[in-house]
Amino acid sequence: MGQPIIEVENITFHYHQESTPALNDVSLHVNKGEWLAIVGHNGSGKSTLARILNGLFIPDSGKVRVSGIELSEKTIWEIRKHVGMVFQNPDNQFVGTTVKDDVAFGLENIGISRDEMVRRIDWSTKQVKMDSFLDHEPHHLSGGQKQRVAIAGVIAVQPDIIILDEATSMLDPIGRSEVIHTIRELNNQGLLTVISITHDLEEASKADRIIVMNGGEKFAEGIPEDIFMLDEKLVEIGLDLPFPFQLSKKLREAGVPIRHNHLTEEGLVNELWTLKSKA
Repeated sequence: MGQPIIEVENITFHYHQESTPALNDVSLHVNKGEWLAIVGHNGSGKSTLARILNGLFIPDSGKVRVSGIELSEKTIWEIRKHVGMVFQNPDNQFVGTTVKDDVAFGLENIGISRDEMVRRIDWSTKQVKMDSFLDHEPHHLSGGQKQRVAIAGVIAVQPDIIILDEATSMLDPIGRSEVIHTIRELNNQGLLTVISITHDLEEASKADRIIVMNGGEKFAEGIPEDIFMLDEKLVEIGLDLPFPFQLSKKLREAGVPIRHNHLTEEGLVNELWTLKSKA
């Protein structure tokens, strides 16, 4: 994994002078090219953290550096050139009457020339497999298609980092799979560093690294296999363990000789198939 592209040092943040901080002395880093999942229940501080990383909020104390730029009131717009964000509800993100207009909106805001705009619209919509929908009206698209257009609008601006703030939580399983697959391909191509803000541990299990937030503080950090070793401690702070992980445990308790607590359905199915073949 590459060098840190985001560095967060001891940040604290309060909403409207509330006595309890939404974030309390949080430090972390994000490596260039990685997929980092930040998980936690509602109120854990994960979405507040996302908004600080995008410059929507400024911390009360501590430091945030993005691509070597320290976040301040003066550098917010420079930071946002490096960080794109896809929010929870795809219907709230459209500003254009067609897919093409919507992707063009962000490019117009940063003064991209018309020829370059046409090139970027073509490139970004092809990346998310929405190039055949350029003249479609947004309300005719599925939830997954809308989120893929939102992603196209972000990557057309060519940021280094994309933040998915619960971007799949309102989608059906097919739409969720479409969006994650699209982002994974872009990440694998080296086009994006990805930060996924989610409460879905099954989605987080596919990340390179996971940070668990609880009560505005960092509760745990590590690769998915290490995080899921916490098991019931994650349940105690309001998180649901991935179904394949739970089923692996249940099968072992029932006497099935499974060696691993699997994070994916594929892994569990493969081990069960191997056991069947040996039987």
